[in-house]
Amino acid sequence: MRPGLGRRRFLGYVLAAPTLVTAAGLTPAARAQVPSPELTELLDLNDVMTAAALPTSGLIAVEVGQDGTVSFALPRAEVGQGVTTSTAMLIAEELAVPVGRVRVTLADARAELVFNQLTGGSNTTIATYTPIRVAAALARSRLLTAAAADFGVAVADLTLRDGVISDRSGRQADIGAFAGKAASTRTEQVAVDLAPRESFTVIGKPHNRVDALDAVTGRKKFAMDLAIPGAKPTMVCRAPTINGRVGSVANLAEVRVMPGVTDVVVISTGVAVRAETFGQCIDGVRALRVSWKSGTVEGKSDESVLQELAGAELPLGLKPPVPTVEAKFTFYFRGNSALEPNCAVADVRPDRAEIWSSMKSPIVAKQVIAAKLGLPPGRVTVHVTEGGGSFGRKLFFDAALEAAEVSQRIGKPVKLMWHRADDARQGRTHPMATSRVRAAYLGGVVLGYDQRHTSVATDFGHGLGEVFTALAARLPVGDIGFAETFFQLSQSTSYHFGASGRLLAETAKGFNTGSMRNVYSPDVTCARELVVDQLAAKMGKDPYRFRHDFLRDARSRAVLDKVAEVGSWGRAMPSGTAQGIAFHAEYKSVSAALVELDCRPGTVNRPIRDGVGGPRVTKVVFAVDVGLVVNPRGLEAQVMGCVMDGIALALTASLHLRDGYFLEASWDDYFYTRQWNTPPELEIIVMPSTSDEPGGAGELGVAASMAAVACAYGRATGKMPTAFPINHGTLSFEPKPTIPPVPASPVDGLSRRTDA
Repeated sequence: MRPGLGRRRFLGYVLAAPTLVTAAGLTPAARAQVPSPELTELLDLNDVMTAAALPTSGLIAVEVGQDGTVSFALPRAEVGQGVTTSTAMLIAEELAVPVGRVRVTLADARAELVFNQLTGGSNTTIATYTPIRVAAALARSRLLTAAAADFGVAVADLTLRDGVISDRSGRQADIGAFAGKAASTRTEQVAVDLAPRESFTVIGKPHNRVDALDAVTGRKKFAMDLAIPGAKPTMVCRAPTINGRVGSVANLAEVRVMPGVTDVVVISTGVAVRAETFGQCIDGVRALRVSWKSGTVEGKSDESVLQELAGAELPLGLKPPVPTVEAKFTFYFRGNSALEPNCAVADVRPDRAEIWSSMKSPIVAKQVIAAKLGLPPGRVTVHVTEGGGSFGRKLFFDAALEAAEVSQRIGKPVKLMWHRADDARQGRTHPMATSRVRAAYLGGVVLGYDQRHTSVATDFGHGLGEVFTALAARLPVGDIGFAETFFQLSQSTSYHFGASGRLLAETAKGFNTGSMRNVYSPDVTCARELVVDQLAAKMGKDPYRFRHDFLRDARSRAVLDKVAEVGSWGRAMPSGTAQGIAFHAEYKSVSAALVELDCRPGTVNRPIRDGVGGPRVTKVVFAVDVGLVVNPRGLEAQVMGCVMDGIALALTASLHLRDGYFLEASWDDYFYTRQWNTPPELEIIVMPSTSDEPGGAGELGVAASMAAVACAYGRATGKMPTAFPINHGTLSFEPKPTIPPVPASPVDGLSRRTDA
C-alpha cells in the first residue's frame, strides 16, 4: 500500500478502454498474528493460497457497459458452490447497482495469473474479496466524477443507488450514460475508498443464486450443452482394472461400421468410440474385444492395502507414565464423482486447439494439454464452463486431456463423456487411510495429544503442489513434501491438550486419488472427536461440557454452545438412540454439529430396495462462524451439502476394492446419503459476522458432521466405531461385470417407478 492510505483506502487502476474498465491494484499486507503453539493460527493453507494469488490479484477487471450492465470474468470455477452469486453481490455492493445487473462469467485459462486461477481450499471468497471490491469501487468513483462534470455539480452532491445517479435537484441518469465518459484513454493509478461494513446493503444479506432460474428450467449451460460445430458424442472403453492399458483390439473394423459410429481409435487410456449418440457410443464400447495389460494396483484389495498402511505407520513414541486413551481408526476408499459426469469438448486442429470443460485448475490443464498435443501453450485455448458439482473432482482435467487426445487422433471435434461406471472405477477416489491417536491425561488435565495419520498417497498434481513449491522458502514447516505441507497447514487440534503433534505418512501409490471435499479433515477430525468423547468419559465429564472447557477461544465455544442450546443437548432419548456433538475449525472459520441418531433394530434392519439400511440420522443442528458472511443463504446451502457429505462418510459411502478394481459402478451401488438417511430435522445456524474479512466455508461442514454422527453412534450402541463408513462390511449389491466395462443402457425405467 502507498504510505498514508487508510485501512479502507486502496489503489486501483482505470484501464485504457472505450468503456469504463477498472481493476484492483495493491491490496493490504497480511496482518500480524499473535504467536501460538498451533501452526494454523500463524499460517494455514488458505494463507498460502492467498499469498500465492496476491501478486496477480490486480489482473482482473470490472467493466461497465453503455447499457448499464456490469460485467466481470471470474478467474475461478463455479461448480455449484455459488461463487458467481457472491461475486455479483460484492460488485453490486461497491458499485451500488442491483445484483441482477451484474453479469459474472468464468474466465478462460489465463497463464499470466500463475497461481490465481486455482479453485480449492475454500479460498475463492477470501482471495478475491478485496480485489473485486476495489475494482468495483473504482468504477463507482469514476462514474460519479463523470456525472458531476456532466451535471455541473460537486461529487458530494450526487448519490448512486440502484444503478442510477441523482443530484439534489432531482436530475438523474443511469450509470450506462456515463460509462464512456468515465473511461480513460490511458491506464491510470487511482486511490479509492471501499464501503464501510456498517453501510452494507448487499453483503451479508440473504440472496438467491443468480443462476437458480436457469438451473431449474434447464437453460443453464454445462459442457455437454454446448453446441460446438462438428462435436459428436465420444466415450472410452476402459480396462477392467485400475489404470490398465490396451494390449490389442480384435475387432476395430467391426465396431467402426456399427450404426452411428464414426470413429474408433486406441488412445493412452483405452479405446475411444465416436458416434452420433451416446447410446451408440455405449453400444460400441460394449462390443469391443480388447486384450488388456495389467493396471497399477493389480491384485490389490481392501485387506492388502490395509496391510501396506500398517507397515507405513509412524510410531507414536514411548507411552507416557500417566493414563492414556488410545485408538486406531480405518477409513475406506470413497468415491469422488460429481453429479455431472466427467466430460469435455475438444476441437484440435494441426496448428491450434480449443477445449471446453469445467476445470478448477485451468492453467495447469492448458500447459499439460499443450504438451500432450505438441503445441505451444499460446495455441491452446481452454474455456472454463460451469460445472454440476466437483467435491475436488474437477481439480483434475482428465476428461479434457482425453478429449484433446481423441480429437487430435481422428482430426474431428469430440464431445467426450465418461460413463458413471468409468468414474467409480477409474476416476478419482478419496484415499483409504488409518488414524492412530493417543491422548495422555491426569486428573482433569489433558497433558498431550498425538495423532499419526497414514494414507494412500493423495495426488496433488493439479496445481496445489506448484503453489507449495513456489512458496517453499516462506513455509515455517520446511521442505517436507506437498502432502505433509498440506496436512500441517490444514489441520489443527482446536483444544488445550498440552503438547500436541500430528504427522502424516503415505503409501500405496498407483491409485487415482484426489483432494475430495475437506481432504484430510473429515478422517482426522472424526478420529479426534471420538477420542475426545473417550477422554470425557474417563474424566467423568459430559461430552459437550468437556469440549466447552477445553476449546481454545470464545468464538469456538460460541458455536458449540449454540448447537447445544438449539439442539437441546442432554435431553432424554429412547434406548438405542443418542446425540453426538463435535467441533471443527479451518481457514479462519469455526463450526459445531449436534446430531441425533437412531440405531434401534427396527431402523437399522428396515428394508431398503437395492441398498442397506443401517442407522438413520434423525436430526442435525449445525452452527458456523465464517467471519464476515457475504451471502448467508449461499452459506446455508453449502453447509447443508456438507452435512449430507458427513452423513455419507460416516454411515454409507465407500468403494470396495477387490482384485485391482472397485466393485461399485455407478450411483445405484455407491451409497451417498439417500432420502432414507436424510434427517427430517435440519437446522443451519449462521452466526453473526465476527470479522471484517471472510473465512473459508465451502468445505467447513463436512468434518464436524461426520464426527458428530460417529460420536452419536458410539453413544447409541455403547461401542466406539473404529471403521468408516459403518456399513462398509455389508455388500448390498451384485457387482456389475468389468468386461464390458460399462453396463447396457437401461430399458426398464417405467417398471422402476416408485408408484409402480
